[in-house]
Parts: sequence; C-alpha cells; structure tokens
Amino acid sequence: MHFRRPLRPTRPVTAAVTVLTAGALVFGASACGGRATTHHKPGTSHEQAGGSVGRLLTADDGSGNRLRQVDAEGAPAVTVAVRPDSEDGWNVHLSVRNFRFTPDSVGGAALLGRGHARLFLDGRPLARVYGSWFHLPASLVRGAGGGTGLTARLYADDHTAWAVNSAPVQATTSLATPSGEATGSATPRPPTPRPDKTLEIVISYGRVSPEPGRTEIKKGRTIELRVRSDRADTLHVHGYDKEARLPAGRTVTLTLTADRSGLFEVETHESDLLLTQLVVR
Repeated sequence: MHFRRPLRPTRPVTAAVTVLTAGALVFGASACGGRATTHHKPGTSHEQAGGSVGRLLTADDGSGNRLRQVDAEGAPAVTVAVRPDSEDGWNVHLSVRNFRFTPDSVGGAALLGRGHARLFLDGRPLARVYGSWFHLPASLVRGAGGGTGLTARLYADDHTAWAVNSAPVQATTSLATPSGEATGSATPRPPTPRPDKTLEIVISYGRVSPEPGRTEIKKGRTIELRVRSDRADTLHVHGYDKEARLPAGRTVTLTLTADRSGLFEVETHESDLLLTQLVVR
C-alpha cells in the first residue's frame, strides 16, 4: 500500500513581497537620516517651502521669499561687518548665532539653524553667501547701481527667510563707513571719475565676445576694460604694462589712461587670446 505525503502549504508570496517592500521603505527612510536633499522635486518652484520647522507666513521678505517664523529664544541671528580690501572692494564678515551654513543642502527642506545668507545693497539683491567670509568686488556694487546700505539676511535651505516677530532675521551696515574703522581718522576717498569709454568682453570656451577688433580712443582719455573669463587667466595690455588677474567666473575691471599714441594689443597670457587692439590717437 502506498501512502502519499501530505502537501506542504504554499507560502503567501504576495504577503512576503509586501513585507519586503515595507521593509525596504523603512530602511530607505532611516538611511536618509532626515538630511535635506539638494534636489528639487519635479514640478516645484525654486522655493519649495518644505519642512515643518516654525510657521510659514503669508508675508514675504520683500524679494519674493516667504517668511518662516520661529520663536525668538534660540532663533538664528546674524551681524555683519565690512572692511575695505587692499586690492579691490570690501571683505564682508558674517557672524552668526544659532545658525550653521549648509551649502550641501540648499534646495532641501528647512531645518532649524541651517541654511545660507543673502546680501542686499539698499534693498536690491546682490549675492548669495555660503560661509562667514565673502569678498565683495567694487564692480559688483557698481553693477548693482551703487549704494551704501549692505544687508545680510538669513535663509533656510528651502529659500524661505528666517523670521522673528514677523520680521526677517538680518543685519545692516554701511559700505561708506566700514565696521571696525575709526570714522574720525579715516580719510575719505575721492570719487572715482567715470571713464570716457567702457569695453565689456566675455571669454567662454576659448572664444572672445564680441569678436576682437579695434577700439579707438583719443589720447589722454580713460578707458575701462571689463573682462569676464570662464577660466582663470591674466589680462595684459601691451605697451602700457598693465595686468590684472582674471579669476574664473568673475568680472574684472581694468582702467587705464591712454597717454601714449599707437596701436596696443590687449590679450590673455595663459590662453593667448587677442581681446582687442587699442588705437590711441
């Protein structure tokens, strides 16, 4: 007589997959550790207004970014100081409290005491800052239309502005009277005269725009060369022995008085590119 073995019950495959999927989700959430991501979600704007920290207000900071209000106790705080740079512009120092700069998390959800700062000149947006120190070139101030009131404002990673009592967390100082300088002993600088001619040149991927040609100027007049290069280089004006460093991605201004007659080439040293020819008559 033959006996059949009892059939083994089939495993609930669907249930197992569900358990594994749930486990993967839990593991994925714990692996992130709540750290803000730098990526924007599809279909969202630059300001995600993400995170549950504080309370989002309907009001904005005046530049289109909503206010994220937190309690005054333990709230982020900032002070700003400026000093003239011996070579160009100013060096800006931001002293923060209850706050940490997190450039790797920009665009993610708001986390208390984290984010970046923005600089405003007389209320106009000037630059974004991801650390305590920032060099403010004079050309950037001129390009913004000039001004003296420099404001540093703190923002969360999602670009909302930190606020206390419905007011942005910020500090303001003056470029005309830098913090830390003795106003009584400082000698005011005479205003810089406007150049008679300005030439703007952009270097990108080894190409010069506008195409190199001849720039005519009368003898004794001043010309301002504003050059921006996508690679670090050196600007040189032959015949006048004028040079200027070209940091990558920054506009550098070189001003000279055309006190010599002739034809003078303006070029870059490292890339050996002709930018223009100055014709002084």
